[in-house]
Amino acid sequence: MTRLSDTALAGLPESVRRPSYDRATLRTGIVHLGLGAFHRAHQAVYTEHVLGADPAWGITGVSLRSPETRDALAPQDGLFTVAVRDGSGDRFEVIGAIRASLVAPEDPAAVLAAMTAPETRIVSLTVTEKGYCHRPATGELDETHPDIVHDLAHPEAPRSAVGFLVEALARRHAAGVPPFTVLSCDNLPSNGRTVRRVVTRFAALRGPDLGEFVEREVAFPSTMVDRIVPATTDADRALVEAALGVEDRWPVMGEPFSQWVIEDHFTAGRPDWGAAGATFVAEVEPFELMKLRLLNGSHSTLAYLGYLAGHETVADAMGAPGFGELLAGMMEEEVSPTLPVLPGFDLAAYRAELLQRFRNPALRHRTWQIAMDGSQKVPQRLLGTIRDRLAAGQSFDRLALGLAAWMVYATGEGEGGQAIDVRDPLASAIASATAGRRTADGLLEAYLGMAEVFGADLPASGPFRQAVRAALERVLSEGAAKVAASFATTSA
Repeated sequence: MTRLSDTALAGLPESVRRPSYDRATLRTGIVHLGLGAFHRAHQAVYTEHVLGADPAWGITGVSLRSPETRDALAPQDGLFTVAVRDGSGDRFEVIGAIRASLVAPEDPAAVLAAMTAPETRIVSLTVTEKGYCHRPATGELDETHPDIVHDLAHPEAPRSAVGFLVEALARRHAAGVPPFTVLSCDNLPSNGRTVRRVVTRFAALRGPDLGEFVEREVAFPSTMVDRIVPATTDADRALVEAALGVEDRWPVMGEPFSQWVIEDHFTAGRPDWGAAGATFVAEVEPFELMKLRLLNGSHSTLAYLGYLAGHETVADAMGAPGFGELLAGMMEEEVSPTLPVLPGFDLAAYRAELLQRFRNPALRHRTWQIAMDGSQKVPQRLLGTIRDRLAAGQSFDRLALGLAAWMVYATGEGEGGQAIDVRDPLASAIASATAGRRTADGLLEAYLGMAEVFGADLPASGPFRQAVRAALERVLSEGAAKVAASFATTSA
């Protein structure tokens, strides 16, 4: 089978969308850290659709850990397929925006050279919550993180995204090259402010002059990103191969819905992403908070309860009794009252659309994939909403069930005693703290000792303890499937 490449583009079926510009004219304007599926199905697509008008915004992608993506894309001239899937059928587009792929651990000097090149005007990130080396409960830089300790001692060979950003900015400053804009595209509250906080602090630890330069000169616009992008499977590769007639080793799957809201604050220009459907605003936080709490909070709740109930995918869980009603009630009654008003925005329609997206039968979005890194996600996706409910003296029983399901899941032992492959930076600490504790009180005390997740306020709150203990008792005694089904019975 012929491999996808520049020379293979002309032979693709007419139904397959492909680059409409001359890829030979592309120049790198963006270096992207975290070359995963989400970036390739989201920001790379928006960029693809503006390159015909301005080829100066090509992307150099950087994998911070594994060479897997580079090894798949390099023989394909950086090309890959985005398959948009829902119940109405499949649509395919070949994306050419990525000019080059680098692997940071193999050649950090090459990554720094790309970031310090004068034509690079934006460095964007999708490194997941844990990639910011911060403390999720406070948003502050974790100065004890092994990668941060290493990068302070060896700035010329960084390991973390923060270390790469600061070393590249330091080199540009020393050479008299204007700084790039740092554009976070991760699901973090006020992600621009979060990355600004950790980068500025790291720079100050390198030296006060560097810290002042970053604080004064570098732009960190916040963004809100939204598209459901499951992990690619061999079945997905076979689907794309059958549609294109060529082999693509690393396609990505996505839903039709895609949203990108961006704070319009760039120091050295930006692509016209608005022409591709992005929305530029002065203040992104209300949109980001809405999405983080409604979509991501619901997604995590569904993932943990769904996994414990034996459901492999989001759509499977949504087809089981009570899950849809549980999420609908959580979004409407517990989450929405904590959100700021967005004039002209139909919040009820947005909630209904989320439930419809979760039911998409064409996307095999695994609950296990969403469940990863819960210790980093739960503070943003659930605990912020719970804090607001507590402050208002309001209940949060459904949110507490999502939190309790994570607590059970993260122990590494399922309802039938089967082992769970927990992928989380705190997996070892959680396993040690919860060992031999399979009661509500035992788990509650074990978890609430983790200040990096819960802070100091929640463990001291009687109403919080009471609600979470009750939720844990339900999940442990009834099982996740029965707990979810109870909401279908209640609503009937």
